[in-house]
Amino acid sequence: MNGKTYLVRTYGCQMNVHDSERLSGLLESAGYSAAPEGTDADVVVLNTCAVRENADNRLYGNLGHLRPVKDAHPGMQIAVGGCLAQKDRGEIVRRAPWVDVVFGTHNVGSLPALLERARHNAEAQVEIVESLEVFPSTLPAKRDSAHSGWVSISVGCNNTCTFCIVPALRGKEKDRRPGDVLAEVQALVDQGVLEVTLLGQNVNAYGVEFRDRGAFADLLRATGAIEGLERVRFTSPHPREFTDDVIAAMAETPAVCHQLHMPLQSGSDEVLRRMRRGYRQDRYLGIIDRVRAAMPDAAITTDIIVGFPGETEADFEQTLHVVREARFASAFTFQYSKRPGTPAAEMDDQLPKEVVQERYLRLTALQDEISWDLNKALVGTRVELLVAAGEGSKNVARGRLSGRARDGRLVHFDAADGVRPGDVVETVVTEGKPHFLVAGGPLLSHRRTRAGDAAEAGTRPTTPGVLLGMPAVGVPAALPVAAPACS
Repeated sequence: MNGKTYLVRTYGCQMNVHDSERLSGLLESAGYSAAPEGTDADVVVLNTCAVRENADNRLYGNLGHLRPVKDAHPGMQIAVGGCLAQKDRGEIVRRAPWVDVVFGTHNVGSLPALLERARHNAEAQVEIVESLEVFPSTLPAKRDSAHSGWVSISVGCNNTCTFCIVPALRGKEKDRRPGDVLAEVQALVDQGVLEVTLLGQNVNAYGVEFRDRGAFADLLRATGAIEGLERVRFTSPHPREFTDDVIAAMAETPAVCHQLHMPLQSGSDEVLRRMRRGYRQDRYLGIIDRVRAAMPDAAITTDIIVGFPGETEADFEQTLHVVREARFASAFTFQYSKRPGTPAAEMDDQLPKEVVQERYLRLTALQDEISWDLNKALVGTRVELLVAAGEGSKNVARGRLSGRARDGRLVHFDAADGVRPGDVVETVVTEGKPHFLVAGGPLLSHRRTRAGDAAEAGTRPTTPGVLLGMPAVGVPAALPVAAPACS
């Protein structure tokens, strides 16, 4: 140990959350330890996002708050990484000269060396590379959860959505070999993890790099066949690449959860064309229909952008139509904001803020109504919950714990002696709210797990980044296929 402490702050998407696990693993491998809560860390790492309009303001605001902390803490270092670092590069040090290190999305593994170089040279180190140096899975990771783990199957994106800056910052899609993915999942399960989420910017395009269109469905089946793994999720698929073999794999593999997060973005064919999304309303709703035919209990969630340049009232009404038809369990809704460097930022007919705000409020009101109706319909049903930590802000005051159902819904339930995060309980839904469910009665069952043991002991899974099970270059690994089964 070098005696120094660190803190990683994460902004943005699940990919950033997983990258932060890698950053923590790297720093601990280099001898740092996590800073105790309430203390000033020797190294503060800001892992940034560049998707939203206020991302820049948020970064520089946080850096401003850190300046007096650093002034009062000789030797403290500040590092900025992630998508905004990839985009702004040397601009960060120009605007915040007290920053010590700036690194990009493609060279996460350089952080410990850059910190040491900045300390030795007594000057800021800015290192941004244009392509991936090593796949993130080759780096050590300190996991945030004892029971649930992110497993990246690809990085980057080959799409050209006009509102999105991610492909420019994350690069073209790079796929991990199947054997590598399964080895990482096995390593997590060996440490007690019960649930994994397969992660990619365009997760269902997996296999494009080694030209196997069925690779993602095969990977779902193979992951679900790993003994001891109880839940498999994935995010986020793209409707353009969504195929029926994925629906079959979800329906026929018991461990794969009947949950689908599939971004819509807009219900208007004309807006989808300007977004370069590669599908239209009919195709999107057709996928929803086929998913529900195979899995009537599936919870489907989505992302929607309101106020894209040129969106008319008629366009927006088409979005409302799809929301009514699809009946999403929930939706992440966003007001369109310009991102420099994207084609949409240069489009004509940028909408006034007040128009976007008014449409946004109508959309969220409709979605809240649908979510509430769907949740009220679940009252009286039995649910299996994987108990989580930190999911309910009022839990302590109300004597509750929280967990996730297999379909991803959040359920608050009455606490019982001996129940820990990572354990599995069964209970009955007694109340439906717009954004969560309540189970106010006694538990029907409680199963203690190795994940619960780890959570109680304060330990977390670690993955060393060793590429186990890698096939020869250019040869896809054979995937075992789970036998079809009802779920």
